[in-house]
Formats: sequence, C-alpha cells, structure tokens
Amino acid sequence: MFPAYDVIVVGAGHAGCEAAAAAANLGSKVLLVTMNMQTIAQMSCNPAMGGIAKGQIVREIDALGGYSGIVTDRSTIQFRMLNQSKGPAMWSPRAQNDRMLFASTWRELLEQTPNVDFYQDMVKQLLIKNNSVIGVETGLGHAIHAKAVVVTSGTFLNGVIHIGEKTFGGGRVAEKAATGITEQLVSLGFEADRLKTGTPPRIDGRSLDYSKMEEQKGDDTIVGFSYLPQQLVKAPEQRSCHITYTNSKTHELLKTGFDRSPMYTGRIEGVGPRYCPSIEDKINRFADRERHQIFVEPEGWNTVEIYVNGFSTSLPEEVQYDALRTVPGFENSRIFRPGYAIEYDYFPPTQLQYSLETKLVPNLFFAGQINGTTGYEEAACQGLMAGINAHQRARELEPVILQRSEAYIGVLIDDLISKGTDEPYRMFTSRAEFRTLLRQDNADLRLTELSYRLGLASQERMDKVVNKRNNVGGNQKNIAGPKCRTRTN
Repeated sequence: MFPAYDVIVVGAGHAGCEAAAAAANLGSKVLLVTMNMQTIAQMSCNPAMGGIAKGQIVREIDALGGYSGIVTDRSTIQFRMLNQSKGPAMWSPRAQNDRMLFASTWRELLEQTPNVDFYQDMVKQLLIKNNSVIGVETGLGHAIHAKAVVVTSGTFLNGVIHIGEKTFGGGRVAEKAATGITEQLVSLGFEADRLKTGTPPRIDGRSLDYSKMEEQKGDDTIVGFSYLPQQLVKAPEQRSCHITYTNSKTHELLKTGFDRSPMYTGRIEGVGPRYCPSIEDKINRFADRERHQIFVEPEGWNTVEIYVNGFSTSLPEEVQYDALRTVPGFENSRIFRPGYAIEYDYFPPTQLQYSLETKLVPNLFFAGQINGTTGYEEAACQGLMAGINAHQRARELEPVILQRSEAYIGVLIDDLISKGTDEPYRMFTSRAEFRTLLRQDNADLRLTELSYRLGLASQERMDKVVNKRNNVGGNQKNIAGPKCRTRTN
C-alpha cells in the first residue's frame, strides 16, 4: 500500500511542517503522518509569530529556505517591530496572525510541494532493525519504511489535560493523545520525563468593552518576515490588540480555586514554562503585585474569537469565568472555551547529536517540544534542521551544523545538546553571546549562501543576497555564510 520513503515526519505542527518541507525541497521523498489532517500547523496557543529573539529565528528560517516567514507574512493581521528604542541588534519583528489562515496557508504550501505525501493516522511505534530506525507502524497496522524518521510529537505523547479537578487524556483539547512511542523508546534505553504547558480561555470578542482598555496598534510600516518579495499581504488596515489589567478582586477570586487547582494539589508533576507562567502562578509567586497585564489579541480577520494573553490557567471553569469578569472590559465576557494545562512526555535533549539525530538509534531525529522547548519558532527551527539532516542522512551526506556565532538556531541547538533542559526552553537575546552580530536584518547574509549550496534556498534568494551584499558598505566577508560541517559529540 505504501512505497518506501526517504524521510517520514511524525506530527504536523510547526516542527513537522518545516521538517517535511525542508527534506522534500532538498529532494527526499517525504511522508508526513498526522493524527488529524484538519489541524496541520495549528497555532495551539497564541495566534502570533516572532517577538524578542523569536523574530530573529523566523528570519533565520526564512533565510535558510523554510516556510514560516512566508506563512506568517501571508496571514499577518498586525505587525510590530519590537525594541526599536534599543540598538538594531535587539530589534525583533512580531506579527499577530489569522489563526485559520496561517494553518491553511501552511497546508497549501505543503500540498504544492511535489515530494510531500500525507497520511492521517497515529504512529504507535517505530520500526527498528539492527538498532536503527527503518520506518514506523501506525495505529491502523501499516508498516511504512523509510531511511530516516523525524518525530515532532508536540504535546501529544501521553498528553493529559487538566481543568480544575477534571483530568482527561489529550494532546490538545478535543484531540486524543498519542501513545506507544515513549514506552518503546524507554525500553530501548532512552530517558523520558514530563513537562507542562498551558493556555488561556478563549473569549467572544462581541462581549468585551474595548473602551475600558488601551488600544495597541500595529506599526505604520509593515516590514514582514520573508526576504522574498511580495509575500506580505497588506490589508487596508491592521487589527488592533488591546491591553488591560487584573486587579486585587481578580486575584482574590482566583485564589478561591487553589484548593481545586491541579498545580497546587499535586496532580500536575511536570515543570511549566518559567517565562510564561499561569495566572495562578503569577499571583502566588508575585503576591506583592496589585495587577498583571493582559493582552487582548484577535484571532483573525473574520472571527470574533479573542485570545487572552497573560491569563493562562488550569483553574476550575467557574473560577476562570468569575475572575475574568472582574477585569476591566471583561465585565460581560462570554467564554468560548476554558483555559487548561497539559502534561506531556519529552526526552532530555542531551540524548541527541548536534544534527538532532538520537545517539542511541541512528536515523531517528527529534524536533520541537519532544526536545523540551516551548514556542512555535523554537519548534519550527528545529524541524527545519532535523528535516535537512534527515535528508542528509538518507543520502549518506555530512550533517549540517550551525554554530552559536552564526545563528540563534545554533545557540538553541547547542544549549539543548550541551546543557539539556528540565523546563520548557525559550529563546532570549541574552542567551546569544554573539547577539550583536545575529540581527534580524542580516539573517540572509549569514545563512542563505549555506542553504543555496545545499540546494534548499532558491536562486532568487541567492540573487537577492548578492545584490544586498553589493549594496551594503564595508567588508562583508565575515557574513558570507557558514559552511557545512560535522561536529564531534
């Protein structure tokens, strides 16, 4: 029923999409296996791309020939260049996106990539022969063979969702968890652990009073992310975000649910993201703070759904509802769906080589939250590199390794492999010692030549880099682009 593939990608989130696109565009025959074809490239949390350090990563993905920048530009509803009061090295692009348009654009691009096939099923285990991966076995019993496999499971491996005292399995709300892979890998000698993340309630925007909030408009000039021309869809006007704040009454109401909170009753064992804590964690850790900022973010051009950034919670539904209604502008708010926490399996990334291939099982690659990271951008860049290196492995070519001095992507992967992580890893500019060189506006000068030599970046991209280099004053030799290299692990 199935032919043999060069690369199988398990999971179609941000990491999986970039992995499939990269391997396919390099010439590998790719199968993208996902549990739900309708949720390809789903923005599970906030509908936004970029931000501090993350915007630089999206630019680097684009410079290497990945799709995240193009998809972001085509679905942008608001654009802002952050940190413009600081030096250019700290400037970071950020886009608010149409959630549904983002996902549909990603799917369209993948469907237009000739070497990508799709199959909807759960991968329940890997096919192993002579201690090397040779394919996957699906829930429907299909054995599909490949020269390399990239696992990008996100939050789905043995995922458990928590809302107050309610607990049920799932990789996302209304989507079942994936089982089998963790148990198999542990039996092979892998170390696995648990992490936790969360999401806020979604609100009916028609029920909000925006006159009580601060409006946050986009920039007058929309720069976008992709270095390719004509990717940015410019609408007559951008959608505004808004800012409001919690207060002491909000905090007191939230505390009434602590005795039923999975965080405080011990039902959640996984460590959550330090830099994106839940609202209950904020009021507990920062008890002296009288208020916390809430960003009110629209989810698209043609929907009234609102993302309440800063109000991630797993408290009981009625507590979420009552507390939200004390926030200015939310007095009459209606909840579309409650916030929740989710626990999932990950594999400490010190078990990987710098190519993102596992040390224990050759031809097996991990990318995204399975490696302990958090964020679309961190996942996407890992997927890109895993896809490139899975292709290289399938062709018996040398792996592609980016150094810390060459890209934020290199910083991220080096941090994961050399230091590991016991909490969801998020990129910051402070993590990069060469951050003054790793600007968002020179990612093409740093990386496109490498990608062009690999066969991933197009001639059009390379021509633009040559023209840009010729038009930039000074000696450009130091940013001519890194070379393919191996690295001793």
